[in-house]
Amino acid sequence: MPGLVASHRSAARLWGIEVLREELEFTDPLGAGRKTGARVHWLPLPPAEITVVGDLRVTTVARTLADLLRRGPREDAVVALDSALSSRRYGGRQWRGPLIGGLDTVAAALDSPPVARSAGAVRARRWLTLADAEAGSPAETVARLRMRDAGLRPESQARILTPTGRLLRPDFFFREEGVVVEIEGYAYHGTKEAHRRDRSRYNDLSSCPEVRAVLRFAAEEVFTAPDAFVGRVRAAVEGVRVGAGVRLG
Repeated sequence: MPGLVASHRSAARLWGIEVLREELEFTDPLGAGRKTGARVHWLPLPPAEITVVGDLRVTTVARTLADLLRRGPREDAVVALDSALSSRRYGGRQWRGPLIGGLDTVAAALDSPPVARSAGAVRARRWLTLADAEAGSPAETVARLRMRDAGLRPESQARILTPTGRLLRPDFFFREEGVVVEIEGYAYHGTKEAHRRDRSRYNDLSSCPEVRAVLRFAAEEVFTAPDAFVGRVRAAVEGVRVGAGVRLG
C-alpha cells in the first residue's frame, strides 16, 4: 500500500528516536480508510512533512514528534522528544547526533493545520515544555518526570569537578542538598563495559565535598517501582535538609 506513510512509533524507529513501546503505525494522507494489518491514522499530511528514509515514505522528525505528543501517553512522548534533542552513545561511542536543533520545528508542526485542530494538540503543547536535551536515556527521562510530579526538581547532567580535577556529570543533582541521583543499567547506557565505567565514577563522586549522598537506581526500578524510587529520593533530600544527611548508595 504505497500511499501509506510510516509515522508515529514506526517513524521514530526509522529515525533512531527511542520510544518506550514499539508499534507498527502509518498515516494515510488521503484518509481513504483502507484496511491493513497495522494501526493507520487518518489525518492529512502536507508534502513538506513527508520524506524518504531508505525506500519508505516517512513523516519528518518534527511531524513524528508532534504526532507522538498528540497521541501520548506523556512519558512516551517526552522520551521521544528528549531522544531527538540529544546525542546518543552506544558502547562508549556516539552513534548519532541530535536530530533536531531545538523545539521550534516541533512547535511549528503542532501549530500547522490540521494538527492544531486535532485531538490532543492543546495537551501536546504543554508536554512540549517538559523536554530536556540533557537527558541521557529513556530511563533518565522517566525518572525526571516522576520526580517532577512529586515536586522534586534536580539539575539534569549537572557539572561537578572532583578534587582531582575530573569533570563529572551525574544524571541528577540536588545542588543545595548535595544529593546525586544516578540511573544505572547497561540496557540503556549501551554495553556492560559502559555500565562498569559508569559505576567506577561513583567513588570520584563521593570524594566531592559538595556531594553528601549518592543514590543509585537500576532503570527497572524507575519503570516498575516509581513510588519506591521517588520515596527514596525524597527521603534523602529531606534528610539532608533537616541536618540528617547520611551518605547513601
